[in-house]
Amino acid sequence: MYKRFAVAIAALALSTGTVASASAAEKEPLDVATLNTIKSKFGTLMELANKHDFVALHEMFWQSPSALLVAKSAIPSEGNWAGFWGNEAIDQKLRDIGTSGPVVLAPDYSKLRVVGLTHDVAESYVPMNITVSYAGQDGTPKPFLMIINWLRVGKDWKVASEIILPVPPVPAAKG
Repeated sequence: MYKRFAVAIAALALSTGTVASASAAEKEPLDVATLNTIKSKFGTLMELANKHDFVALHEMFWQSPSALLVAKSAIPSEGNWAGFWGNEAIDQKLRDIGTSGPVVLAPDYSKLRVVGLTHDVAESYVPMNITVSYAGQDGTPKPFLMIINWLRVGKDWKVASEIILPVPPVPAAKG
């Protein structure tokens, strides 16, 4: 009888631990204040991009050879869109785009979503219209998606990767 009781208690303890672990794993790793801080940093990033403040934009990015910007390429050998790795390449790409003519990023803030992936990594997603005449683009606003991975560096949040994807046109209805 004692043996069965001990086994039942051990099973209960293990199952309670499993439930507690599952609950902890499902819990958002970042609190609301931190997520709001990242949303604010996103707004600052958009303001700096629209002002073409390249020095301040540089400071928004994680200072690492692993920092990434995915954007339109002007060089055919890179393909139509490419990854630009490291701060020197990112700085040059942002300057190239920003000095090519008017550039306006207009995010739909009502659809901005920021989620914590870990205590030190977050991801933001937002659809936006971008007006740009860089690398053969005609300067009319077009729909894009912007996905940013944010990295906690000390007490600050930095852009570790910024992925800008064009939204393809809706296919014509077959009829």
